[in-house]
Amino acid sequence: MSTEQSGASDPPFRETLRELPARVWIVSLGILVNRCGNFLPVFIVLYLTSQGYSPGAAGLVLGSAGLGNVLGSALGGYLADRLGRRWTIALSGVTTAALTAVIPVLDTLAMNIIVVGLVGTASQLYRPAAAALLTDCVTTNQQRVAAFAVFRFAMNLGAAAGGFLGGWLAANSYTELFLGNAAACLLFGVIAVLLLRDVPHGASDEREGTSGPTEQGSYRLALADRRLRRFLLMTVIAELVYIQSTVGLPLHVTSSGLTEADFGLLIGLNGVLVLVCELPIAGLVVKRRATHVLAWGNLATGVGLALTGFATDMIWLAATVVLWSIGEMMYSSVANAYLGGLSPAGMVGRYQGLYSAAFTLGTGVGPLIGAAIYAYNEWALWAAIGIAGLISAQLCLPSRRSPAPPVAEGADGDAGARREGGAGGESGEPPQPSGRTGKRGPGADEASA
Repeated sequence: MSTEQSGASDPPFRETLRELPARVWIVSLGILVNRCGNFLPVFIVLYLTSQGYSPGAAGLVLGSAGLGNVLGSALGGYLADRLGRRWTIALSGVTTAALTAVIPVLDTLAMNIIVVGLVGTASQLYRPAAAALLTDCVTTNQQRVAAFAVFRFAMNLGAAAGGFLGGWLAANSYTELFLGNAAACLLFGVIAVLLLRDVPHGASDEREGTSGPTEQGSYRLALADRRLRRFLLMTVIAELVYIQSTVGLPLHVTSSGLTEADFGLLIGLNGVLVLVCELPIAGLVVKRRATHVLAWGNLATGVGLALTGFATDMIWLAATVVLWSIGEMMYSSVANAYLGGLSPAGMVGRYQGLYSAAFTLGTGVGPLIGAAIYAYNEWALWAAIGIAGLISAQLCLPSRRSPAPPVAEGADGDAGARREGGAGGESGEPPQPSGRTGKRGPGADEASA
């Protein structure tokens, strides 16, 4: 992997972390609180079946949440650019809290489908807004990577803590579980209202336009960007591959004569690796070309999961988990930050919204596709994972046909300008940070209802 040209002038990554703006730490605190109480996606099926609904009915409710996730991502990107980052996050937290709190009193399947679907929509509004806010308040590529690394660390730490807390609450009362979920979402909204401020107009970058309310840009204009379309296609395929860690891996573990507890240990290994190693890995790859880091990350993820089919004991399975976890961390360390460098003035929220929607789509349909292929032939799944991993890695590399991406009419700077200093070269390579002012999944991180 080649290094960034500006890497020599960047300070050590640890120093960059220390000097991140307060907004980064406030948003990360908010997501930590939010993820600690994000119980609904994990426990909604168990709750519904305990209420007498069939697994099929519970699946319909979960499906409505998944559809809501995709819609909420797109809507959140729009609101982030029109309403502002701060108020979009607050709207997401308050609305999700109100909807989640009424779930225990719902007494029909239809109402559960509607309300949980709305929860899925409201709970995703914050994602593009939070990513856009992080993008707004930093100026260099290294700062972007550091900001999103801190954000993901807080998200993963909250998810780990939330698993234990949710299990304890569910054992006592599902009503307490959903009220706890609502309280965490509400607190996230309150943190946004009291502590966050959108970056003032023109303050973050002379080419950015605005980070608050704006009428510039549209999703149609965003999707005219060939590099963005390529990135979104890569995201969908990459998530189709990665989500097989929750489908193909557990099916293979049990078919190899191992137990559910063994699968839990493997997933626990992944969680520990991400918590301990993602920040250091971000520091190692931050000065490398982002497209190459993304490609190597997707390749390692695809190869690691494809090799699962050859592993039949815990030692070799653990080795494959380490490999695809490294790929996950490489990809996640730079995806949002890279996308931030592609986003033109006035459309940062929309770009992040489309990325979140693509991420959610991949994680939503991936289990269905993986389970269907596995039912046909297990080796067909591992082969498909390997091929898809290669394709997603290739899509990370620049297309030679990529033209200069569009910019919203009236945006500051030249028509092809990017916040990292211009449109790409003839190869379509995204611009690299120049040391001047500038600037995913989840995140990257799995989609939440």
